[in-house]
Amino acid sequence: MNIVIALLPVVVFLLFLILMDSFKLVKIPYLILCILWGMLCAVGSYFINSFILTETGVERQILSRYIAPAIEETLKMAVILFIIRKGKVGFMIDGAIYGFGVGAGFALIENIWYLSELNSASLLLWTVRGFGTAIMHGGTTSVFSILLMQAFDKRTSRFLPVLYSWLAAILIHSFFNHFVLPPVATMFFTLVIIAVAEYIIFRYSEKNLRKWLELEFDSEVKLLMMIRKGQFARTHAGEYLTSIKYRFSQMAVVDLLAYIALYLELSIKAKSRLMLHEAGLPVGRDESVSDRLAELKALEKNIGLTGILAISPVLRISRRDLWKWSTLR
Repeated sequence: MNIVIALLPVVVFLLFLILMDSFKLVKIPYLILCILWGMLCAVGSYFINSFILTETGVERQILSRYIAPAIEETLKMAVILFIIRKGKVGFMIDGAIYGFGVGAGFALIENIWYLSELNSASLLLWTVRGFGTAIMHGGTTSVFSILLMQAFDKRTSRFLPVLYSWLAAILIHSFFNHFVLPPVATMFFTLVIIAVAEYIIFRYSEKNLRKWLELEFDSEVKLLMMIRKGQFARTHAGEYLTSIKYRFSQMAVVDLLAYIALYLELSIKAKSRLMLHEAGLPVGRDESVSDRLAELKALEKNIGLTGILAISPVLRISRRDLWKWSTLR
């Protein structure tokens, strides 16, 4: 019974978050990577914290309240930064799930270690660890991911969002370890706050995702149709491109137009797949996507950074592009 109470809650909570992802944004291989990384972080944190405790003379309470939270959250956040950098996270929803996956992996190893060391511990302890500590570990990394995604969506600088997201995760972890409230009260407080916060964030993020899909999808379809009908010059985007075409060679302008058309085609395809996922319909694999993405990359190389910056107002090019292309593979 102890092992069930210690390990099951965090797994169930993670599965609940995955089921809430109606757009199926999360890639299982990356979620597994996050869980495994969380497990490695737990092992690494154990050795680092043990070394500090035995070699520096720091009091156990100081270590638990201030040093351990900083060490553990720093290790856990590394994989989130990696997958965001790789363009595998597009919205707060998938960021929250990946973050919770890291915390879940950490909590599983930590509680397994405690189970092996404290076989005679009371059922109350395992209840607090299973529903409180384990959910806290998942929640802090999830909060880090959510705050980071929100800041990146606003296109702020990279360093400050990482810093305050990291500090927020550490503060939550440190507050939990202070045990200001009795253990059972702390457990209920943690569980309720994180569950409610995750639910609200999921609903808010899904609303924004639907808005993004509807607005961009409609505008991109209309623009692509105008290009294929040879009426691109009549659009606002066409007028803008006409106004800047004299800054580029004739060949570069041809590449710019080809890039815009191919970008729109692939972007519409990516959004269509998301809509099919959300509707629960099967999504077939398009074997031509890899070639089309390679063609897009070649065109991007031809037009260069100046060309990309010039057409970015037309295509709303942002950090989500890498993520959009990853949904096509």
